[in-house]
Amino acid sequence: MENLNFIDPLLHGITPETVGNKIPNLSVKHLVCAGVGSLIVGAALKKAGQNKAGAIVGSLALPLLASAFYKQISKKNKEKREINESSGIEYNY
Repeated sequence: MENLNFIDPLLHGITPETVGNKIPNLSVKHLVCAGVGSLIVGAALKKAGQNKAGAIVGSLALPLLASAFYKQISKKNKEKREINESSGIEYNY
């Protein structure tokens, strides 16, 4: 039988460091600029004769712009929800 000297670190309160694996919080402006830049670079590559590379770079534009649009809409909806939402304190007499 194998001698497995494994101790589960989560049982001892040791959590993995997430500094290196942290997902960056990109703003809507960054996503829009990346999407538009992807369109421009893709068009320039296609014009230069690099059709396959231009198609790959240009195809990144739609997901970037869609995620920027989703992020903007969700931010607006969250602000509206917070305005209409009450804490319930005003109804406690």
